[in-house]
Amino acid sequence: MSEVKKAAEQAEKTAKKSGEGKLSKIIQWFASLPKRISKPFKNMYYELKKVTWPSKHKLITYSIIVLLFMLFMGVVIGLLDMGATALIHLLM
Repeated sequence: MSEVKKAAEQAEKTAKKSGEGKLSKIIQWFASLPKRISKPFKNMYYELKKVTWPSKHKLITYSIIVLLFMLFMGVVIGLLDMGATALIHLLM
């Protein structure tokens, strides 16, 4: 009979522990939520501190180069489109 009581008590203890374990996990998850949200932003801040930013003059120069290249490619693609359109009209 004492073995039966011991087994019943042990079963109650494990049931209480599993319930408390789930509750504590949920509480711990909510408690660590702000820390988990802020961690990527902190990492981003530290990585951006390592970046070597270009000077104002270099930034303007690079921007002008990119804009000129885009203009050049727009003209090339436009000419190719016009040529393909003319070729299609000749074939029809």
